[in-house]
Amino acid sequence: MRFSTNLILQLLIINASCHAQLDTKKDSIVVDKVNSYLETYEENNDKSNSKGTVGNGTLENGKLVPFSGPNFNYFDTTSYVSSRAFVNDKVRTAMLNTYKQLQITSPERHFCIMECSHEHGGKLSPHRTHQNGLSVDFMTPLLKDGVPYYGLDNLGAQHYLLDFDENGKYTKDPSIAIDFDAMALHILTLNEEAKKIGLEIEKVLFKIELKDELYCKPKGRALYDCGIYFAQKLTPLINGLHDDHYHVDFKLIPCFATF
Repeated sequence: MRFSTNLILQLLIINASCHAQLDTKKDSIVVDKVNSYLETYEENNDKSNSKGTVGNGTLENGKLVPFSGPNFNYFDTTSYVSSRAFVNDKVRTAMLNTYKQLQITSPERHFCIMECSHEHGGKLSPHRTHQNGLSVDFMTPLLKDGVPYYGLDNLGAQHYLLDFDENGKYTKDPSIAIDFDAMALHILTLNEEAKKIGLEIEKVLFKIELKDELYCKPKGRALYDCGIYFAQKLTPLINGLHDDHYHVDFKLIPCFATF
């Protein structure tokens, strides 16, 4: 059976229209879920209190990370409305100030926040840490053929299962790769903004085999020189999981005061 050029064009237009309607409907559902959740959430003005450790702790007056902003978004609606996007108030301030700064230094880039802590801390399955509001997972920014790429950002929890090889290339499509420079710039900026308000990055978890690729990039060399600690050894399971994202643990600077 042969189709006329006009018919093919009409079918393509109809197909594109259907996809646009589905995307619009999906976006509407996400907005409705988030707005419904936010209507049930009341935030106080009290300072947060992170008790215990990232692996055995609790969180008082945890603050909810915004679902989205001009150059960032939270990665998964289900995770967000399940009380998994809370942090210490200082961590939230550092995160948001970082994204404001990145609008200036990296205006072409969009970033994704992954899981944080429960509103009151405690066990956040399946994570071993994330218990006191001082841990945040950040999605590794990606490139496709050298251009910023976001086609894998909407996978939700499945994103944690993506695999990248020892050169940072996506195993299912080598044209997609980790943007190590954007990642390094984000971590550098995050540490700078954290220090301004009495925080610092205590530790970063990232796949061991990818650190050389990270450090050899221009911003990566600056990251190496600034001395932010990256875990030197991880179990095979934990190591394998930390390629699609990097885990950041913060710590409060003792006796910090602003004048």
